[in-house]
Amino acid sequence: MFARIYGAATLGLNGHVIAVETDISNGLPSFDLVGLASTSVKEAKERVRAAVKNSGYEFPMRRLTVNLAPADLKKDTSGLDLSLAVAILVSSGQIPEEACEKCLFMGELALDGRIRPVNGILPMVLEGAAQGMKTVFVSRDNAAEALLCPDLTVYGVDTLCDVAACLTGEKPLDAARPEPLAPDQLDYDVDFAEVQGQAEAKRVLEIAAAGGHNVLMIGPPGSGKTMLAKRIPTILPPMSEAEALEVTKIYSVAGLLGKGRLLQQRPFRSPHHTISMAGLVGGGSIPKPGEVTLSHHGVLFLDELPEFPRSVLEVLRQPLEDGVVHIARVQAALSYPSRFVLVAAMNPCPCGRYGFDEGCTCSDSEIRRYTHKISGPLLDRIDLHVRVERPAYWELTARRRAEPSSAIRSRVLSARHRQQERLAPYGCTCNAHMGHREIRATCQLTEAAQQLLREAFDALRLSARSYDRIIKVSQTIADLAKEPVIAKDHVAEAISYRNKMHQP
Repeated sequence: MFARIYGAATLGLNGHVIAVETDISNGLPSFDLVGLASTSVKEAKERVRAAVKNSGYEFPMRRLTVNLAPADLKKDTSGLDLSLAVAILVSSGQIPEEACEKCLFMGELALDGRIRPVNGILPMVLEGAAQGMKTVFVSRDNAAEALLCPDLTVYGVDTLCDVAACLTGEKPLDAARPEPLAPDQLDYDVDFAEVQGQAEAKRVLEIAAAGGHNVLMIGPPGSGKTMLAKRIPTILPPMSEAEALEVTKIYSVAGLLGKGRLLQQRPFRSPHHTISMAGLVGGGSIPKPGEVTLSHHGVLFLDELPEFPRSVLEVLRQPLEDGVVHIARVQAALSYPSRFVLVAAMNPCPCGRYGFDEGCTCSDSEIRRYTHKISGPLLDRIDLHVRVERPAYWELTARRRAEPSSAIRSRVLSARHRQQERLAPYGCTCNAHMGHREIRATCQLTEAAQQLLREAFDALRLSARSYDRIIKVSQTIADLAKEPVIAKDHVAEAISYRNKMHQP
């Protein structure tokens, strides 16, 4: 007997509905699984066989053929176990086929029939709803995540017996209900009010948050670079619904979603400097998302920047420029979004004192070797450079509370609102995302500002990329000042934040 049941799998960040076709015919007992299945899917044969028997159902001792369609799509998930088991029970006549119409089954089976959660539920249920599915059966632990798609009836089940009993009508199940969410859960454990002094660094980070610009902080050890970086998410604007859904899909595929709720806080990722290229941008035989994608719509913080291997840092060029990373492997070629704010921190030399304190023990060759680990093209893609001085004693002991994150965030929100209104026809959300065409169409400079930029272009031998990035930063400074055009002072401040890398 033939039966067709629907499951789902992910490839990259997209879900794909998989038709599980089973056919039971006369012949020697066998179980053939075809359709470009990976090892984890091929091993499902033994899991499904044991789960069906241990759940009290009969496993057909005849010739069993299972096809996973479309056959040219690589399937690499254990989430097809449940759909395989249901398809076998339907084709053997133990479950009526009409009960499975427009149903999606996703879950990994234990040998005793229990259903375990799987990664990537959100993109799979979204694709299922787009293809006309009405009902989804998932593990109880995946139910909250599946409920993020409002167009499906979700059943959170514990065992294969629960699924079969519901489909046969022996024991109907109650559909899962979403838990009420707080209107805004942007609660942070840190605040800029805890940072004493560092006025210039705070100003640069405010500009970065307002325009989505990349930042490099250079300073001696203990000056507060890491402390400042960890507080950047507290001044970033909240994610829109579309951004939150996109970030939640990424974390769902990566298995980092936790409780299965829609993510509301912008990501903040801080990988160790021993990370590999594949860990940073993604990789594997079927590429998985890396740190640049997990930082999408958030912040990627690279502490001790020169300690990262140069080959690892160089792969950041494309994500920083295009906001997307393309990974090609033999089995798949995928593109992952990577629109993030890069925040990097470094010491000026191996001992950390050059240019800030007397007594630097590093030789000129050691300093050059240390700073040359960061290439010029990568530095050119970082809009804002700031020297973070060691705070004075009176600043650390001051009783006056510093400006809180809420006050800075209100100015950032105001600047972002101005940008969104100006850039709406071009599909951009902030100044850092503008291309040369958008800059020419929307950025207006006064005559004095143009003259200063012309002089700086010749004196500093700026590249075309640096020219555009100075205008972007100048526009953000003008937005923070609520000015309709870019003035000379705005350009001067933007130029002052260019390369601060001191060479001996």
